[in-house]
Amino acid sequence: MTAPVELRNVTRRYGDTVALDGVDLELGEGTLTGLLGPNGAGKSTLVNLLSGLRRPSSGTVRLFGGDPVDAATRVAVGTTPQETGLPETLRVGEVLSFVSGHFPDPVPPGELLDRFGLTGLEKRQTGGLSGGQKRRLAVALAFAGRPRLVLLDEPTTGLDVEGRHALWAAVREFHAGGGTVLLTTHYLDEIEHLAQRVVVVADGRIRADGDVATVRGVVRRSRVTLHAETLPELDGVVLAERDGDRWTLHTPDADALVRELVLSGAVFRDLGVAQASLEEAFLSLTGTTTGATEEAAS
Repeated sequence: MTAPVELRNVTRRYGDTVALDGVDLELGEGTLTGLLGPNGAGKSTLVNLLSGLRRPSSGTVRLFGGDPVDAATRVAVGTTPQETGLPETLRVGEVLSFVSGHFPDPVPPGELLDRFGLTGLEKRQTGGLSGGQKRRLAVALAFAGRPRLVLLDEPTTGLDVEGRHALWAAVREFHAGGGTVLLTTHYLDEIEHLAQRVVVVADGRIRADGDVATVRGVVRRSRVTLHAETLPELDGVVLAERDGDRWTLHTPDADALVRELVLSGAVFRDLGVAQASLEEAFLSLTGTTTGATEEAAS
């Protein structure tokens, strides 16, 4: 079976700027993949290539074996870009009817309204919607044509907690029915709740590719937390963060660090050990920082 998404040695340049640099990526049928990366990493460029809005400078991009620029290929794809311009004078129901009219077997508008928490807003002009309601409508439109693949670029930006959870439920339902999803987001908990696979992009290149546990494992780092007035100098601490008497020590070998801590005779309490979070893995892989104060344990 032809993969829904195939990128082979894809490079995209904007003048002297290289947005994507030799990217290879394949998404299998029925998968849910999260695409992570800092601003300017190339995430939106990749989505635009798959949406047929841009062509690669070199390499090949395929949707279900076809060219994304071909409208017949894109009929099986639903997209929510980062920025969605809705006609402010059209009513919600009119927008849904207009978009649905481009597909041979669209989802009934009432079903979409219910699924995305927009019931009762059919006659409201889109210009009178809140930011969150506009975003939910934009995401709903991606599912109007019963797509096999949806491309969601920062879909929950501007949504409150309830709105985010409703969208998560809709994405899970689509995926459970065999749909393929590519999701870009800055919300790391979104990836942890939804994605089977995580692809980390930085400087136009793929830095890591695997499940959440695999991406965490790339940094091979754990967090040791404890309360202490002072700590001696400890080997194996790659980063120490302090907030009052609470310490967070980052280390590649938590067992060795705890043994050293006990043998040092230091007075401490409330010791805890945890794996690196997806956020820490992401920051390490992309070379960005949290902005937290870094102190040497001493």
